[in-house]
Amino acid sequence: MTQQGEIPVHTRRDRYDPVPELARLRAERPLAERANVSRGTASRLEGWLATGFDEVREVLGGSERFSTLPPADSKAESLELVQAGNLLRYDPPEHTRLRQMLTPEFTVRRMRRMAPHIEAITEDCMDTLEEAGPPADLMKHFAWSVPALVTCELLGIPRDDRAELARRLDELNRHTGTHHGHSASNVLFRHMIHFAALQRKNPGEELIGMLVREHGDDISNQELAGISLSLMAAGIENIACMLGPGIQVLLEHPDQLALLRERPELIDQAVEELLRYVSVIPTASPRTALEDIEVAGHVVKAGERVVCSLFAANRLQDPDGPRDDFDITRTPVSHVAFGHGIHHCVGAPLARMVLRTAYPALLRRFPGLRLAVPAEEVSFRPAQSLIYGVNDLPVTW
Repeated sequence: MTQQGEIPVHTRRDRYDPVPELARLRAERPLAERANVSRGTASRLEGWLATGFDEVREVLGGSERFSTLPPADSKAESLELVQAGNLLRYDPPEHTRLRQMLTPEFTVRRMRRMAPHIEAITEDCMDTLEEAGPPADLMKHFAWSVPALVTCELLGIPRDDRAELARRLDELNRHTGTHHGHSASNVLFRHMIHFAALQRKNPGEELIGMLVREHGDDISNQELAGISLSLMAAGIENIACMLGPGIQVLLEHPDQLALLRERPELIDQAVEELLRYVSVIPTASPRTALEDIEVAGHVVKAGERVVCSLFAANRLQDPDGPRDDFDITRTPVSHVAFGHGIHHCVGAPLARMVLRTAYPALLRRFPGLRLAVPAEEVSFRPAQSLIYGVNDLPVTW
C-alpha cells in the first residue's frame, strides 16, 4: 500500500486544503527541483515542480519554449504517442489547426444553444435525486449524471447509444492504468470512430456534426473520435468533481451559502471561487523545455520536464498571506483551474454554464440540503488521483 510519505507533496491534501509542506515549499521555492521536494519512490523523479502562481503561468504560457508532447527521441516519435485529436498533448502547428476548428463551437453565442438542454437535464436529475432519497448520494444521482447527459447533447450522441457508451466509460474508469484499461480505451476509441463515421454520412446540428459540415476532409474520423473522448473526459469527470465537492464546500461554509441564497446574483463569482478553491485538476500536463530557459532565477535545461501544480498556484498565490479562505465575494478571482496559455480548456465556457445552472437549481429545489453523514466520514479520492474529488456524497434535505 502506498504510504503518505511516498506521495509527492504537490498531490497531497488535507481534504480540500493544502498540506503545510506545500505551503512552505510554495513560499520558499516556487520553482524547485523535484528530487529535492519528493519522498520515497517519488524522489527518483527528475525535473522541476512549479508551485508559484506566476511561475505556473510562465511555464504554461510558454508554448514556444515548452512542449506538451510525450518525451521521445524525435518529434515524429512523440506524435506517435499522442492519441489523435487530444489537444492537451499537441504542440503547434497540430494544436493550432484543431483548436481553430473547435474554438468557434464554444463561443458564448453557440453555448446559449445548450442552455435549455442544461436546464432540462438539471431538472430531470434533481427528480432522480429526490426519488432516491432522502438520504441519497449526490454524486451518483446528480453530479455524475448532469455532465454526462450534457456532454452527450453537446457531441450529438444518440439517446439509444448513451447507455452503452456509459458502460464503456465506466469500465475504462475502473481499470485506468491497467492492461484491461488499455484494452477498454482502445475499444472506446473504435466506438467513437464509428460514431464519427456515422456523423460524416449524416452530420447533425451538434458539435461533431458541425465540425464535419464546416471542415469536411480537413479533419479525420480519428481526430473527431479523439476530440470526442477528450471532451468527455473534461466534460464529465471534471464537472462531476466540481458539482459534488462544490456543494460540499458551500454546506461546510454556511455563511457563504446563506450569502449566495440571499444574493443569487453572486453565482458567477461563487463559481469562480469554487473553481479556484477546489481545483479538481491538481496538475497540468507536464511540459518539456525546448531550450535552456530561466524561470524564477533557475535555469531549466533543454529536455528537462516541469510539473505545474495548479492547486498550489490557485490556493497559495500570495506567500505573505495565503488565499486559503473561501470567499464568494472575492473579485477578481484569478486562477488557473482551466489551465493557461494555448492549452487553456476549450470547454471552459460550457463547464461554467453547467455549474452556474446546477448549483442554484439544486439549492432552490432543496432548501434544507445538508450532509447526511458527519463531514469527516465523506470518502475522498486518493490524493494522487488525476482528478480530485469525493467518491460519494450522502445528502439529505
